[in-house]
Amino acid sequence: MQLASTLARCHVLLQNIGFLHNFGELPIRRPNRAPPTVAKDGPRTNDDIRNAQIQLIDQNGTNHGTVETMMAIKMAMEAGMDLVEISPNTSPPVCKIMDYGKYKYSAQKKAAEARKKQKIVEIKEIKLRPMIDDHDYDVKMRAMQRFFEEGDKVKITLRYRGREMAHQEIGTKLLDKVKADVAEFAKVEQDARFEGRQVVMVLAPR
Repeated sequence: MQLASTLARCHVLLQNIGFLHNFGELPIRRPNRAPPTVAKDGPRTNDDIRNAQIQLIDQNGTNHGTVETMMAIKMAMEAGMDLVEISPNTSPPVCKIMDYGKYKYSAQKKAAEARKKQKIVEIKEIKLRPMIDDHDYDVKMRAMQRFFEEGDKVKITLRYRGREMAHQEIGTKLLDKVKADVAEFAKVEQDARFEGRQVVMVLAPR
């Protein structure tokens, strides 16, 4: 009987060893990682306002002082509007009853108008030759004036070729003429200087 009992225990032990050999350790469960919370664009509204109490301003601009948030949301719903948090850093935060759709549209419209008014200054280039004729000069001057009116800067590049380098005074007189002709609506930002075989001057609108 003792031998049979010992054999039975050995059989159970071998079965357990076989189970571990076949399946190994139990798999480690990975932690359940929730997706990151997406930040809301704009102020908190209605049920997104988590504070128990807020300072309420109604749609007519009347300050109701500190009220329960749920009561304020109910008042906004009864008025067919939204409760919008306009000052989150105060205690309690200040909220106003308003039409949030119209408010957001108005804010987007103002932002778009502000972007239109932001002028990105560009540098336009005008190329001249020391012996430029009067017609070409007038065409380039009109283009230059248009650039200044649009708020852009103008880089004037005067290039010498061949024997023209021996008569640099012609180019100097031409640049002086340009400065005089645009003096009313432009100023010299970078005076004329040589870069290889060309002279560069930068003018900016007044």
